[in-house]
Amino acid sequence: MDAMVAPPLDAARERLRQVFGFEDFRGVQPRVIERVLAGRSTLAVMPTGAGKSLTYQLPATMLEGTCVVVSPLIALMHDQLRSARANGIAAATLTSADADWRETMDAFRAGALDLLYVAPERASQPAFRDLLSSAPLALFAIDEAHCVSEWGHDFRPDYRQLRPLMDAFPHVPRLALTATADAHTRADIHAQLGIPEEGLIVAGFDRPNIRYAIRHRDTIVRQVAALMDEMPGPGIVYAPTRAKVERLAEQIAAATGRQVRPYHAGLDPDVRAGNQAAFVESEDMVIVATIAFGMGIDKPDVRFVAHAGVPKSIEAYYQETGRAGRDGDPAQAVMLWGASDFATARQRLAEVPEDRRPSERARLDALAGLVETAGCRRAVLLRHFGEHPPESCGNCDNCLDAPGVTDATELAQKLLSAAYRTGQSFGFGHLQKVLTGSPDERVVQRGHDTLSVFGIVGGEEARLLQPLARALQARGALVATEHGGLQLGGDAKAILKGERSVEIVVPPARERSRRRGRGGAEANPVGDPLFEALRALRRDLAKAAGLPPYVIFHDATLREMAALRPATRSALGEVQGVGAKKLEAYGDAFVEVIRAFADST
Repeated sequence: MDAMVAPPLDAARERLRQVFGFEDFRGVQPRVIERVLAGRSTLAVMPTGAGKSLTYQLPATMLEGTCVVVSPLIALMHDQLRSARANGIAAATLTSADADWRETMDAFRAGALDLLYVAPERASQPAFRDLLSSAPLALFAIDEAHCVSEWGHDFRPDYRQLRPLMDAFPHVPRLALTATADAHTRADIHAQLGIPEEGLIVAGFDRPNIRYAIRHRDTIVRQVAALMDEMPGPGIVYAPTRAKVERLAEQIAAATGRQVRPYHAGLDPDVRAGNQAAFVESEDMVIVATIAFGMGIDKPDVRFVAHAGVPKSIEAYYQETGRAGRDGDPAQAVMLWGASDFATARQRLAEVPEDRRPSERARLDALAGLVETAGCRRAVLLRHFGEHPPESCGNCDNCLDAPGVTDATELAQKLLSAAYRTGQSFGFGHLQKVLTGSPDERVVQRGHDTLSVFGIVGGEEARLLQPLARALQARGALVATEHGGLQLGGDAKAILKGERSVEIVVPPARERSRRRGRGGAEANPVGDPLFEALRALRRDLAKAAGLPPYVIFHDATLREMAALRPATRSALGEVQGVGAKKLEAYGDAFVEVIRAFADST
């Protein structure tokens, strides 16, 4: 090899340092980038926060032609556009929200763009294919590639139209990217996007900086307020309905004094867009939202994601919780659930087309397994995606405070029997009174005090009835009727016959729970005046430029500045995350703050 020609990865590392300010790649980034630079089509499964966008942004600055990025949401495209331009990358979006579409098309035809972002709906149109024929192409990058698969949790039919477009340019390589794809979904992506199986690179699904916790929902506002106190910084609370979003946002704001805003599709579009923009730009706002929020947000400093009810599936849970801690700093994902969540979800299975019901039921059962496990939450998540993790992660609620596990098979038989013998039309409260022998007027009136199950539960068993009822509803053995009664379902008959066992999790007593300090303390220096001064400067620069603060620099970069205190522009350029463009734009201002701090101490 000619000594004057740098190997592709060496050249890529040099470009990484110049453009992005990082010394080296992370994880599987170099494997993906090496394939892209060699013109080989690739499917990269990388967890959120692993730097997926860099695997096409960096090659786009090195290859001849434009990289066309297909992305599902306008907000996501605009977020990535700001970050790319801040690093000096020639990028543009071609969406219904862009008034400068003529200028963008002219720039593309002139070969002046490294990146062109477009939605799948536009990419599938003949006019867009004609546009692409007018200038050289370097790469097709398909973000959120799981949307192409009917097996995926977020199927988008327009993604199925992408292959004909790409087949029209057979010499242009393809890079499909996703954080959530099980084996079925991966196989579908290969087939639908025409990517060879040898092009698969799986980085793994683990997000070790996220602490997972799943708790029974009691007082949501108090539970979320405690989480906000433990994890200072931006957070997302997902609620299942628009009404609950509005109510929770108001209640949490009143209880905490923090800035809390709602987000759902029923809001006035300007209000909704304003709330999203305010959240993206904020360093401590909490947003309460339906699941319509988040897919288009590339905000790196979200410190927690809380679910005020169960998500649709493990895939959805993984994607939604993955919006926390994209910067790699400590974050928390807390799910607050109730038995009614599963009851509602199982009732909705009837609305799903019959051919999709088995897969949807399997997803719900898998989610129930995650909720009810006494083992490591992370291990359940990773095994769901085909990995083989250790039995304990040391960073989830069950690993940190191991719950007890009780064989409740006999008690389950009593509860199921009570539901059956009372006509499968009464709720848990009534069944509890029957089983514990409470001489309630309604019990006596119905003659349920004469049943063989009346008064057969007492002492310690009575305390386990409620967690048992939740567990049986989660697994589908007890199913809520439209009138609030409980009827037998799922494997109830097998449990009654002794063919299936029932183990339930008994949470640690609340007084044994240990407060582990402020989770944000590990992320940012507490009481460091230089760090706070750098944040204040970043805030001012971001406001003046109309950008979110993290687009200027991430917290990790400010922490390194505060620790190293570079007193010259060249020294600042050695800090991770300070590329050439940002050094030129912001270097003098940050050096000035650091010098002023050094002079005053």
